Amino acid sequence: MNLLTNPFKSLLIATLVATPVAALAETPEEKGLSISVAAKQSDLGWLDMQAQMNMVLRNKQGQESVREIRMKSLEVEDDGDKSLSVFDKPRDVKGTAFLSFSHPVGADDQWLYLPALKRVKRIASRNKSGPFMGSEFAYEDLSSFEVEKYTYKFLRDEACEGGTCYVVEQYPVDKNSGYTRRVVWLDHDEYRVWKIDFYDRKDAPLKTLTYHGYSEYLGKHWRPDMMKMVNHQTGKSTDLSYNSYEFKTGLTDKDFNKNTLKRAR
Repeated sequence: MNLLTNPFKSLLIATLVATPVAALAETPEEKGLSISVAAKQSDLGWLDMQAQMNMVLRNKQGQESVREIRMKSLEVEDDGDKSLSVFDKPRDVKGTAFLSFSHPVGADDQWLYLPALKRVKRIASRNKSGPFMGSEFAYEDLSSFEVEKYTYKFLRDEACEGGTCYVVEQYPVDKNSGYTRRVVWLDHDEYRVWKIDFYDRKDAPLKTLTYHGYSEYLGKHWRPDMMKMVNHQTGKSTDLSYNSYEFKTGLTDKDFNKNTLKRAR
């Protein structure tokens, strides 16, 4: 996956990657960018991944509904990641499939197959801020992190569950984003994300996403066992729990094809 999209950015990112983060703190913006580049670089090379996921939707009264999902992801050179999620349970969503092609620059490509309608629906860019399958995750939350999607500002160092964290503000480049900014906590040691605060288009606190139970795979790649998204404005929440992570299973572009989305199993 190549982060270098133009000559100026190529020189800038090459300099950032080659220089220790601590030596780059000329401005908060430069430090925020260098931390984010280092975080992206630290996780390159996983190639492909499969996992089982449970999604728990919880309303303001605490009532829950559970969905079982199979997911696949593919690391793409010179572009963002591809991902496919297929719902297995309950019966009313069985067979629903979501395909996402992330891109560092420009709008992501996303499609949703709805078995009840027997058709594939393309998610328009202006609808990326909408809720995914009734959850507190928006469609834009399901894209892979790409450095070019944001501009940055380092705020401070702060104690966090992962030890000491960089706190970095991220400003979406996409005008269709549902957020004015995100504040992200990444630990110093492994650049793992522990918390993200999301602010809506009026710059009011909207949601908080927290990460729990990290495990290391292939001696380098850290993945959480649980992600919890809480909507402060509605009182609703969504938990995503992961198990059975597998890496380098041989997935290819053919496994992420919108033309065969309705046949995803």
